[in-house]
Amino acid sequence: MVPLFFAAHWALSVFFQSLFQHRYAAHRMYTMKPRTERALHLCTALVQGSSYLDPRAYALLHREHHAFADTKRDPHAPTHHGNPLRMMRETARRFEGLLTRRLRSEPRFEGGYPEWPFAERVFNHWTSRVAFGTLYTLFYKRFATRRWHWALLPAQFVLGPIHGAIVNWCGHRYGYRNFGTRDESRNTLPFDVLCMGELFQNNHHARPASPNFASRRFELDPVWHALRLLSRLKLVRLQSSPTSRGGSAPEATSALAA
Repeated sequence: MVPLFFAAHWALSVFFQSLFQHRYAAHRMYTMKPRTERALHLCTALVQGSSYLDPRAYALLHREHHAFADTKRDPHAPTHHGNPLRMMRETARRFEGLLTRRLRSEPRFEGGYPEWPFAERVFNHWTSRVAFGTLYTLFYKRFATRRWHWALLPAQFVLGPIHGAIVNWCGHRYGYRNFGTRDESRNTLPFDVLCMGELFQNNHHARPASPNFASRRFELDPVWHALRLLSRLKLVRLQSSPTSRGGSAPEATSALAA
C-alpha cells in the first residue's frame, strides 16, 4: 500500500506542477475561465500538499531560468553547482526570497501568473505544510509493512523540490539533443512518464511556447495529451500550436527569447 501511495503521489504532484505551475503560471500556454483556474489551483495545492509551490514565485524563477539558462545568473544551472543538493539549496534560497518578496525579479518577468491570496496564505504557511506531513506520517504508521517503506517518507515531504532538481539537473546534463540551443538543455528520456514530459528540456528550451514538450514521433509527453483532452472538453483554450517557437506569456516574451 505504501509504495502505491508514494507512486501515486509522485505522479500526481509532478503532473500538476507541469500542468499548472509550469505550462500555465510560467508560460501561459493556455487560458481558462476564472472558476476553472481556481479549481485547478486548489487541486494543485491539495495534491502537492507539504511541497506546494507558489505559482508566482515558480513563474518568476522559471522565467529567469529561461532567460539566463546555464549561465551564472541561472537560478538552477547544474554547470555552476558541484552536485544536485547544492543546486537545490541555491534554488530554494532564491525561491524563498521571491515568495516572501525579500528578493525582486526584473520587471520584464513580472505578470501573467495566477494570484489567489487566500490559497497563498493557507498553503504557503508552515502549519499547512506540517499538517500535510502529519497526514502522510499517519498513513505510513497505519499501512507501512516493511522498514524500507519509511525511507520513502522524507522524500514525500518535499516531492516538489525533488521533481525540480531531477528536471534541472538531468535535463541539462544527460541525454540527447534535437535542437541546437544556446544552452546545455537535453532530452533525458524518450518516454517521460517519470516527470510527465518535463525531461524533454531541449525540446522545451528550443520551443518555449509549445504546449507539447515532445518533438519526435517516439517521444511521449503525458501532460500534452491531458491538455488536448481538457481543450476538447472546452475547459482550457490552447494559446499556441504544438510546434510554435518563441516566448510564453506576453509579459515574459522578451525574457524567454533572451
